[in-house]
Amino acid sequence: MENSELKISEYLKGIVLNLPENPGIYQYLNTEGHIIYVGKAKNLKRRVSSYFNKEHEPGKTRVLVSKIADIRYIVVNTEEDALLLENNLIKKYKPRYNVLLKDDKTYPSICVQNEYFPRVFKTRRIIRNGSSYYGPYSHIPSMNGLLDLIKHLYPLRTCNLNLSLENIRSGKYNVCLEYHIKNCAGPCVGKQSLEEYNKNITEIKEILKGNTQDIQKALYQKMQELSSEMKFEEAQSIKEKFLLIENYRAKSEVVSNILHNIDVFSIEEDSDGKSAFINYLHITNGAINQAFTFEYKKRLNESKEELLSLGIVEMRERYKSLSHEIIVPFNLDMELKEVTFTIPQRGDKKKLLDLSILNVKQYKADRLKQAEKLNPEQQSVRLMKEIQTELHLDRLPMQIECFDNSNIQGSDAVAACIVFKKAKPYKKDYRKYNIKTVEGPDDYASMKEVVKRRYERAIEESSALPDLIITDGGKGQMSAVKEVLNELGLNIAIAGLAKDGKHRTSELIYGFPPQIIGLKQNTPLFQLMTQIQDEVHRFAINFHRDKRSKRQVKSVLDEVKGIGEKTKTALLKQFKSVKRIKETPQEDLSAIIGEAKAKIIWEYLNSV
Repeated sequence: MENSELKISEYLKGIVLNLPENPGIYQYLNTEGHIIYVGKAKNLKRRVSSYFNKEHEPGKTRVLVSKIADIRYIVVNTEEDALLLENNLIKKYKPRYNVLLKDDKTYPSICVQNEYFPRVFKTRRIIRNGSSYYGPYSHIPSMNGLLDLIKHLYPLRTCNLNLSLENIRSGKYNVCLEYHIKNCAGPCVGKQSLEEYNKNITEIKEILKGNTQDIQKALYQKMQELSSEMKFEEAQSIKEKFLLIENYRAKSEVVSNILHNIDVFSIEEDSDGKSAFINYLHITNGAINQAFTFEYKKRLNESKEELLSLGIVEMRERYKSLSHEIIVPFNLDMELKEVTFTIPQRGDKKKLLDLSILNVKQYKADRLKQAEKLNPEQQSVRLMKEIQTELHLDRLPMQIECFDNSNIQGSDAVAACIVFKKAKPYKKDYRKYNIKTVEGPDDYASMKEVVKRRYERAIEESSALPDLIITDGGKGQMSAVKEVLNELGLNIAIAGLAKDGKHRTSELIYGFPPQIIGLKQNTPLFQLMTQIQDEVHRFAINFHRDKRSKRQVKSVLDEVKGIGEKTKTALLKQFKSVKRIKETPQEDLSAIIGEAKAKIIWEYLNSV
């Protein structure tokens, strides 16, 4: 250890030894004084000591520890304070080794403007001028539906006029088209009072908070009062508003009116474990009032528990949630003041958790599709990684080769080998084989012959060997391939593809003794395996048909001396079969191929 490193090590040891055993946050700085990591702790001394008291596995944590040149810390009163402070400092400094919140979209909010006769509109700019903001809304149709409901319930102005009481009294303005089509009640000319307008705004704010049930109750009560007073036209108007809210609530995700002011969280990691997606739902009066999904990019292989804790703090702070109950999918080592964590097993709360999980899985699938559109090779790598994981291979199956035999009642036995490179067909390397050493329909012996011929040649020519061999068949075919590879001294992974009773790809067989690996239908892996099986079957069958067809023609016409390919083709095109050619008079043949050739063919066919 160099002198400077020794000094840093001693300096850090001194800080760690004197750390308090209180909750707080700690910051690691590098030699340049930049914050490279921020963490929270229930016990600062114990947590920070863990970084220096043990040997870390090779990876980012070990690299992080090697970069630490200084430690700062802040003591707080509670674990909740530590969580909040950690989240704010990560967002502020964006340290290199902390998770990265990938939240680059600016979602719109609904603004109730701070002014006389407030306007209500959507915006992506938050201006702290006393206006009220609701959202942001990640699902734009939900926000538009809410604005549409408000527009039909309450006549609101949309103009930019300065509607001060003085300007209205002075008669400065005239009503516009919105007044004539009854979208606005004309506050600009004093046709609607500020008191009446603000009463509407108060109700609008309750709707934006998700308290539609309270507004519905008030409308229903008002409707009953007007009916009892025989004011049926006014009662009908109120009824229309009541039905509008009821229709909106029916379209919202309503679970149970009893569930009020609850947060719901779920988390899903991506397939390579480098990112995690978190979904947040806020429930008011049984309906989803807010919904948002975002991504954390991992830096130090953080656990689901750590990431979900960060996500809960981030979302509750962002949406100013004061819910006293949080629904989560698993236990978390975190405490929030006056908050209960629930892991539901059944009932309406379980439905909410399932809905959140459905949302986060859909978000994950959408992100995957987007990434694959931008980088088509990503899907291939993911599929190869999935095969590697399922079969416990020591490397990615960059080159996969698949074999299939084809014969009908033992005639014209052939075999085919297809090649997939990076999970895509590589037709240049496809090969056809005539079975030479096997008599009769013996699939295992045929497989052994073809595999031996292919890989003996590959060894001689020093050409690339596959990472995985797949047979279109079960255990017997796999054993035949393994026997040949052992003879040649090759160590290549072998798998078999089996079909169900309806001749559909159903399972992958791997290993000795063979293990059955189920394939879920409609997954990318299932589709790839089906494609491989269909492709090798197609290639083998087509080769077999070609060979059988050539044999049937060759048996007669190709043995006639003095008759070439063009003559044979012309006759078959005209008469379709050898039988018809034989039955045709010689003079009719002469008209097509000339007298000399017609005489040779007619005499030959009528002599056999």
